[in-house]
Formats: sequence, C-alpha cells, structure tokens
Amino acid sequence: MTIDISQHILRLKGQRVNEIELAEDGAKVIVQCSRDARRSAIDPATGKKGSINQHIRRQVNDIPFFGYPCVIEIELAQVFISKGERRIEACPFVDKGCRFTHRFCHLISGLCRHLSILAVSRHLGIRWETVKNIDKAYLMETLPALDPAQLAGLEYIGVDEVARAKGHDYMTVVYDMVGGHLIWVEAGRTAEVFSRFLKQLRPDTAHKINAVSMDMGPAYQKAVRESLPMADIVFDRFHVMKNYSKAIHNQRRLEFRKADPSGKELMKGTHYLLLKNADKLNEKQSNKLQTLLESNSNLNTLYVLKEQLQALWSAPSFEGMSEQLENWCLIADQSHMLYLKKFAKSLRKHCVGICNYAKHKLTSARIEAGNVSIGMIRKRARGIRDTEYFKLKIRQSSIPDNQSMFYLKS
Repeated sequence: MTIDISQHILRLKGQRVNEIELAEDGAKVIVQCSRDARRSAIDPATGKKGSINQHIRRQVNDIPFFGYPCVIEIELAQVFISKGERRIEACPFVDKGCRFTHRFCHLISGLCRHLSILAVSRHLGIRWETVKNIDKAYLMETLPALDPAQLAGLEYIGVDEVARAKGHDYMTVVYDMVGGHLIWVEAGRTAEVFSRFLKQLRPDTAHKINAVSMDMGPAYQKAVRESLPMADIVFDRFHVMKNYSKAIHNQRRLEFRKADPSGKELMKGTHYLLLKNADKLNEKQSNKLQTLLESNSNLNTLYVLKEQLQALWSAPSFEGMSEQLENWCLIADQSHMLYLKKFAKSLRKHCVGICNYAKHKLTSARIEAGNVSIGMIRKRARGIRDTEYFKLKIRQSSIPDNQSMFYLKS
C-alpha cells in the first residue's frame, strides 16, 4: 500500500520522496527517498564542492506517522575529495552518526522535560540509554549559555547547594533574586566553586551586588567575603527555622525518653503539632497541643520561643532585630535544655547575617522554588549517574516551556 503526501509537508530537504508504504508486517511506515540530483555534492569538512563517487543508503527513525513507527530510507552522496579520500555529505535533518531526525530528537527531549526517561523509552520503544543521550545532546545544543561575564544589573543573588541524589554529586546553583532566574550552575559545593562564578563577573556588575542570600554553611560565606567584600550576607529565615525545628525534634525525643507511660502516650503524634503554626491547626489538633504544653514545661518553653523567634523578621531595623535576637538568646540561656542552648549559640554566631534581613528584606523563596523544580528532576531522572546531564536538566528547568514539543517553527 502506498501513500502520496506532499514533499513539502514531510520537510526532507535534499531528498525526493518516491513512496510511502506500510511494511509487510504492518509494524511501521517506511518512507522511500532518493537524493535530489539538483543538490551539489559538498565536502562536509571543507564546505567545497566535489564530485560524487557513489550513493550511500541509510535508514533513520522519524516521529511516529499516524500511530505507526516511521523509518526514512535516505540516499546520500559519497563525495570524492582526492585519491583515497572520500567523505559522506551532511544531511540537513539528521546529524552525522545519528539514527534519529532532528524533529524526533526535539520530540524526545520535549517529552523528557515532563516524563521520566523510562516512560519515554517505553512510550517510543527506544532504549533507556538512547533516550538519555538524545536528550543530553539536544540540551547541549539548544540551551542558552550561562556566562557570568555577560551578566549585568545584578542587585541581589542567592546561592544554594543541590544534590543529584541524596549525599551524592552536589552542585552549586546561583539565582538572580530580583528577576528570579537561574544564572549559574556548576558541580561542587566548595568556596572555590562559588568563587569561580564571582570572579567571572565584570567589576561593575560585582560592585552593584548589595547582598547574597544563603544558608549558614561556611564555604559560600568565605567566597563572598573574598570576592564581594562590600556585599552583605543574608541568612534566610527558612534555614534558621529549619535548624530550630531540629532542636525541637531532638528535645522532644529526649522528653519522650524521660516520660512515664502516660506521658509517652500523650506525646505520640505531636511532633508535627509542635512545628506547625498555631493558625494552621484545627480545633482537635489545638486541644491536643494545648494538653501537651500544659503537661510538659520544656516543650511549652520551646513552643513559645518558636513563636517569638518567628517574630524576629518583623523587626523594622537591623538594630531592632539584633536586640530582639539577643533577648531571645538570653531567655534560651536561662533554660536547662542543651539543644536550645546550642541553637542560641549558633544564632549569636550568625547574628549579623540573620539581622541583615531587616536591611534588604531578602528571602529564599526563589531558591526554594528552584529546589522544588530540581527535586522533580531528581524523581524523573532516578538512576542517572551522569552529573553533566543533571546539570543540563537544572538549566532547562529555569527556562519557560513555551515551545511545543510536537510542532516545529517554520
């Protein structure tokens, strides 16, 4: 059975479509082509015209055709260069050595943005490794470069670390906190890695950066102090409260061990209640929490101090926030709870970076949103050990998905 379809619709530049037929086993559509004789034979290495030594036929896979897998049989010229030297001409719609058309690679990469590699592999009947390699090659070719030397107008930036898998292959990601764009990603989480980004910034760009948002790890602090001595470091609220939640968790676990059977029964299922804000609790949860706090003075102190700690970020000035923080630490020092005292010690150590929030009102919301996107990439890319590919997927996540994977631009 043959089908007659306009050659212009098939977009096979340099080829003349002879016929389109269904394979004898009915498993695929085959597009039979011959080389367009009007096309000059060009040496792909030098770009010069040459004579045709012979014609070579090869098969490439194209996007599915009305529900059938599609194979295109194309004809290419072997260009005579000199005695003993011949090269196959380039094909406009297939890369050298590739068995898939450009539009099929575009489709595969588009699907990989929203689906796991395994799902795309099963959907299209292509090996897992082939899908991954096609997506990687397509991203390397199409993603815009992240060049720090070209950045301008930066006022606030944020830096964080992400991992390809828990405890493996950490990367440093940098965001423009005003525009909300990812501006750099590189393997590693050391001071040297972040310094490499900062040193590539133009002097006028670096000088205008007012503050850098980060967690309380020492590596990124060192890089900022060395490369951006005039910029403030801002420790975001999310990480401060996360560390306090750890103190609550550890102290609650200690209280549970000390409690009698009735006390242990009362504390079961209350970890979440201690961490959640009071306005988010329903009536039943509020009553259970209140009963717990009335029966355990240490947990009551931790809960009250949690609400006071959250109020720090409402202070109108750096000085006011510093004063509130010190008063909070004095209360913590008077308690007999080891984990609370250790947290207070950490607050004092990082006081300037925490209170710089009052000067810049800089939060980590953009960083956390980016981390959510990266977390989704981790789930879809489960099993990948290619750090470079993971880095490309992170860069892709920061670009709007505004071009259809099914339709190509003319």
